[in-house]
Amino acid sequence: MAFATGTIFVDLLVFLSLLVAVQAIHSRRRRGGLSYPPGPRPLPIIGNIRDIPQEFSWLAYTKLSKTYGPILSFHVFGQVIVVLNNLKSVKDLLEKRGDIYSDRTVVPFHEMAEWQWNMAFARYSEIWRLGRKILDRGLRPGPAAKYRPMQQTQARVLLNRMLTRPNEWEAHIELLQGEMILAMGYGYEVQGPDDRKIHAAQKLTKISREVTLPGALLVNNLPFLRHIPEWLPWFSYKPLARFAYDIGQEVINDPIDFVKRGILNGTAQPSLALDQLKELEKLTGTEHDKAEQAMLGALGTLYTAGAETTVAAIMTFLVAILLHPEIQKKAQDELDAVTGRERLPTFEDRPSLPFIEALCKETLRWKPVGPLAVPHATTKDDVYEGYFIPKGALVIGNTWAIFHDPEAYPEPDAFKPERYINPDGSARDDPTLSAAFGYGRRICPGRYFVDATLFIVIASLLSAFDIKRGPKGEEGVKGPSEYNYTGNLVSRPTQFPCSFIPRDKRAEELISDSLIMGA
Repeated sequence: MAFATGTIFVDLLVFLSLLVAVQAIHSRRRRGGLSYPPGPRPLPIIGNIRDIPQEFSWLAYTKLSKTYGPILSFHVFGQVIVVLNNLKSVKDLLEKRGDIYSDRTVVPFHEMAEWQWNMAFARYSEIWRLGRKILDRGLRPGPAAKYRPMQQTQARVLLNRMLTRPNEWEAHIELLQGEMILAMGYGYEVQGPDDRKIHAAQKLTKISREVTLPGALLVNNLPFLRHIPEWLPWFSYKPLARFAYDIGQEVINDPIDFVKRGILNGTAQPSLALDQLKELEKLTGTEHDKAEQAMLGALGTLYTAGAETTVAAIMTFLVAILLHPEIQKKAQDELDAVTGRERLPTFEDRPSLPFIEALCKETLRWKPVGPLAVPHATTKDDVYEGYFIPKGALVIGNTWAIFHDPEAYPEPDAFKPERYINPDGSARDDPTLSAAFGYGRRICPGRYFVDATLFIVIASLLSAFDIKRGPKGEEGVKGPSEYNYTGNLVSRPTQFPCSFIPRDKRAEELISDSLIMGA
């Protein structure tokens, strides 16, 4: 034991000495004498690690950008991190130079957990491109529209759950999105809130959001820590990685096995997985193996990434409505004018509901669920606006800073759906809002499905319920400063009291009748 411990500390000293030497050499290798983008002065060896908080780092980056400019750079144990805090730099680099800026860097913990299948974090490779093709083909606007009847039905199910068990509203929302994704991806009908497939995805997304962003885990900055033995429990990441691996394998394999069994016994329902398994039957050899690997990763990523982010957006909508009851009233008036209180809203009503449309847009902007985009990585050296960005640098789009730019969005901290209403009363488009789903070639392929979900859920809830503070609708239970958010990869409101009160007897009847009448 003593020998092993001594070896570890000797290795650490050797590693740090080499790191100092590498940093010294690296600092002299700036192409043509160009400097890195500005930022806080790094300390010896550890660099800027103290300048990157583990939580709410987007706020720190936004604040630093006011001192150093919109393009920042940090150096953490030899790794260059570039943060883009304005729309222009994001478009110029992550979109227009996508051939350089579409890779991902290796995340040591992801390697330990063997999460290379996850497309959100996977390297820009042939397998990634195959998986992306699967999702783009199945989720672009045309094909995604075929899932709207299912989304509408699930929204009605949500209303019924809110009516019968209102105190469990948060669990209902989390279950809703898991049901939609599993139905769309695998044709799987969730067997209640304790369904194992739902729990597996929730566990994986929880781990993922806590271990991915720069500064989250020390092992991601000092990869040698992966070798720390388990008998040093305060320093070893192996138990967590083993748990993450097991959950990951369950996530990618169990739903596909369900579809395969359905194909054999004739019960498989229409889904992305069923379509892709039929395509696999046409392939053999290496092509088959690559396509199968891409399918597992694509569907597994869809399964884990979509549920958490959409739930966070719906929760943010609720916070906004609780803070602004006058917005709820305006939205309900618009809904009532369209439906006549004789039915619940449908997707066909969307063009006639510009304020609901604006409400959805402002929900995405006000508190983005992904305040920082998952880091991109450069595949070669580049120069931008006179700054040197080296190969292998992490490049992060600060979505929070873009959505809270006061020049683009006056009073950015205020929740104002009317900013998306044209003078003639129609909904105003805002291409910048695509940043809520990422950038360039890495933009979320499920964004159209998410957009549809957000619309039908928000419209349905407002049509049927008065959403109020407190478990029984008490006013004044929470003030604006009391709604707290998580501060990691996915930002969502923490628990808060909320009640869903049927607007009247007619609303109760519409909710109860909706499932009987097939939504």
